[in-house]
Amino acid sequence: MSRPASSTPPGRPQPRRGALTPTLIVVALVVVGFIFFANVWTDVLWYQQLGFFEVFLTENLARIIIFLAGFALMFLAMFYAIRIAYHARPVYAPDSEIRDNLNRYQAQLEPVRRVVMIGLPVLFGLFAGSAAASQWQKVLLFLNQEQFGQNDPQFNLDISFYLMTLPFLGFVTGFLISVVVVAGIAGILTHYLYGSIRIMERGIFTSRAAQIHLAVTGAVFLLLLGVNFWLDRYSSVQNSNGRWAGALYTDVNAVIPTKSILAVAAALVAILFIVAAVIGKWRLPVIGTAMLVITSILAGGVYPWVIQQFQVRPSEQTLEKQFIERNISMTRAAYGLDKIQEKRYNATTNATTGALAPDAQTTANIRLLDPNLISDAFSQLEQYRPYYQFPSALNVDRYEVDGKVQDTVIAVRELNPDGLSANQQSWLNRHVVYTHGYGVVAAKGNKFTADGKPEFLQAGIPSTGVLGNDSTYQPRIYFGENSPEYSIVGAPEGSPHREQDRPAGKEGDGETQYTFTGNGGPNVGSFFNKVLYAIKFQSSDLLLSDGVNNESQILYDRNPRDRVEKVAPYLTVDGNAYPAVVDGRVKWIVDGYTTSQYYPYSQQEQLSAATADSQTTAGRTVALPNSSVNYIRNSVKATVDAYDGSVTLYAWDDQDPVLKAWQNVFPTSLKPYSEMSGALMSHVRYPEDLFKVQRELLGRYHVTQPDNFYTNNDAWSVPNDPTVKEEVKQPPFYMSLQMPDQTKPAFQLTSSFIPQVVNGTARNVLYGFLAADSDAGNQKGVKAESYGQLRLLQIPPEAQVPGPGQAQNKFNSDPTVSQALNLLRQGASAVLNGNLLTLPVGGGLLYVQPVYLRSTGETSYPTLQRVLVAFGDKIGFAPTLDEALNQLFGGDSGATAGDSANNGRTPPPATGGSTPPATGGTDAKAELKAALDEANAAIRAGQEALAKGDFAAYGEQQKKLSAALQKAIDAEAKLGAEGASPTPGATTAPTATPSAAATPSPSPSN
Repeated sequence: MSRPASSTPPGRPQPRRGALTPTLIVVALVVVGFIFFANVWTDVLWYQQLGFFEVFLTENLARIIIFLAGFALMFLAMFYAIRIAYHARPVYAPDSEIRDNLNRYQAQLEPVRRVVMIGLPVLFGLFAGSAAASQWQKVLLFLNQEQFGQNDPQFNLDISFYLMTLPFLGFVTGFLISVVVVAGIAGILTHYLYGSIRIMERGIFTSRAAQIHLAVTGAVFLLLLGVNFWLDRYSSVQNSNGRWAGALYTDVNAVIPTKSILAVAAALVAILFIVAAVIGKWRLPVIGTAMLVITSILAGGVYPWVIQQFQVRPSEQTLEKQFIERNISMTRAAYGLDKIQEKRYNATTNATTGALAPDAQTTANIRLLDPNLISDAFSQLEQYRPYYQFPSALNVDRYEVDGKVQDTVIAVRELNPDGLSANQQSWLNRHVVYTHGYGVVAAKGNKFTADGKPEFLQAGIPSTGVLGNDSTYQPRIYFGENSPEYSIVGAPEGSPHREQDRPAGKEGDGETQYTFTGNGGPNVGSFFNKVLYAIKFQSSDLLLSDGVNNESQILYDRNPRDRVEKVAPYLTVDGNAYPAVVDGRVKWIVDGYTTSQYYPYSQQEQLSAATADSQTTAGRTVALPNSSVNYIRNSVKATVDAYDGSVTLYAWDDQDPVLKAWQNVFPTSLKPYSEMSGALMSHVRYPEDLFKVQRELLGRYHVTQPDNFYTNNDAWSVPNDPTVKEEVKQPPFYMSLQMPDQTKPAFQLTSSFIPQVVNGTARNVLYGFLAADSDAGNQKGVKAESYGQLRLLQIPPEAQVPGPGQAQNKFNSDPTVSQALNLLRQGASAVLNGNLLTLPVGGGLLYVQPVYLRSTGETSYPTLQRVLVAFGDKIGFAPTLDEALNQLFGGDSGATAGDSANNGRTPPPATGGSTPPATGGTDAKAELKAALDEANAAIRAGQEALAKGDFAAYGEQQKKLSAALQKAIDAEAKLGAEGASPTPGATTAPTATPSAAATPSPSPSN
């Protein structure tokens, strides 16, 4: 058979074959490399624009240097282990079947031997370098550590040794042990592959070179193991495996001495290995190794177990007393509980006339608006457009109004891109036109309108109110908790506006457009930057759209918490950032914590578990990470400007040694709190997550006597939230409150305690009440001395003060209250229980719970209709808090509540149904039904008008609805008069008179 003729013309060279694959590989590497470069360089631009390039540079330089060091150690150790073993291979070896097998392996390996000898060390070096680089914080803290000025009780070393030195030494020792083990295994395998180590019938044959190699490796390993044993002595004071944290009796008298013995023994055996390498005799190191193993088992395990079982256990309370004292003292210091003010509070359960007179200021400020329920009311009354939104949980703050401090429920009107209609969901609309929210909305916490709506302090478009207007503060919200992923803003001067600014505030007003004028993000005007960000956000529109101009900026990473976490990676950030109008800007205030898990003798707490409550379970606040700590400080207060996203970090706890160490690392990133303005100071508050961790610890560590602590018979728990179905903790509440030892009210964060919950059950009586002073003052750079003061009221068990669960059960089971609530539920309306507040007033504990009514329909929202109060065994129930308190305290509480102006004019709500009460005349029933039909018709017509965007028609229907509701109220009053014979002059629905119940019983749900 003849060969086919070549298709290549004569004289032309043969085409290259196999070039396609290398070309594709090179192209792929270039693409991957450019994508990596794009992500890195955009980070550089982001940090530079924000003024925190120092953080990016320092962190990444540290990571790179540590990575290179880790890579080099692992690479060199493995490379030379393999190289030494290879060069020490025997030249001649006796013939055998094993040798034939090894020859075959060697023959297969030989073509790629050089690649393997370099490739394996490189691969393991990459893994080792990455693992080492992740420990950059330990390295930098060690190199920049600050002294605590306080020593531990066992070794008398400064606390900084345990938080900053010991973790670094442990990391280095562990890393070096890993390097020696991996390199040793690589050397052994190479020796075996090339015949220096052979398994024979008579035993294991090792060449002289292999023996020396293994002896040196073993000696280094044992020396490192000895160092590790020695460091374990100090780590014992960080032990959290026992009933109490720290080095206990067995640790001090058995574990620490045996660790010292093992450290010395490991060093001696290492010397024996070196001697064996010199003299070539292995009996002594083998015996020494066996003895070390036996000693570690006996001394490290058996001996401490014997001490614990036969010496400590029978007399545990006596022998552990000293170490329990250490645990109590160090835990309280580590969590900031050592300066708590404790006071016995002999609470009464008798509601006497005029009892609230000494607490008149507190009573006037009792908060009625529940920030977790009122969001829909804000949305329906103040959203204005579907592309705006309010968060599901609002925030509680305080502002000075008419010379008085007013508790305020506040939120910002953020952008909601998902609220755009389907035909508006273009890239240009989502990223260029709709870029920001607009305005702050705030309502008085202690008041509401006659029909149950929030009484706004700040509202409307344009934004107006006591907090300012468009000319006194910047209302535009470019950076918030629900901002879009990214927006393109900015334009050359004189260019037409493209950003949707705000809708018409009233009929006849026009929509407005706006152009961002701040410095909020990196510039994307150049083609190169467009390419980088098009790759980062995987969007060709960003590269091609005419919405991107020479002056364009790109705003991203817009969540305040995320921004603070990026510029301060050493902080744990509180789960709840809150807005405040400060110095003409809307600022997000974010609390940051320095934490550690290495504080000696301090009890470990898991952040996610300690801070979990009904708020985090419902997703209203961000849950903290699932990490354990035993030291925490609110060291940083951060602000994020809602307009331009600028971040400012203030060193709030400037005495915290951990923060001082990080200031040494990042010297320019934090400002002293002396630079905080007076307006900002007035809105600083005690952080929620720190408070939740502290109250969790305080459940046990309010006991300071070791004998009582040992028996654990006075432990407390945080009560479950009685307003939700799930068994989750009640969140803490912000309120203005005057504690018994204070001369005037202060903004406080509060929580209560009940007896320890065992197997899901507990007596739901109150044992403690905790308040954290949140007033930092209003002077520039001056922190009020009282700020952060924790006050604990300890209530004697014999007082039998009902807990939150019992109070809620009383509300739910009272027949008069049930009848009134059933009336409110007519027409399928929902009754919503607001947050159950606890206040130490009137010589006892007062419970206050607002009750909201929400009708059916998409545009419905909760309105505050009634207030429940309880004191001891009595309850009150009325349309206003002022009336309810007067009911509760014998007709005169002695103080005036904030909603007293609504007395006698708060109407019962429209029931929304068609079934009238069972009693009453036929005419009244007919009037009620007709009125309800009119109300329903007005609601439907109003919804249709709102869907069309016809706000004028919507307003007319609201007027008709109000008129129909008034008719229903009048008809309902007639029904009540005919069937119930109320007190003469009464104009409201039935209310509960103070009722005495039996002795409180434990709540089944708590």
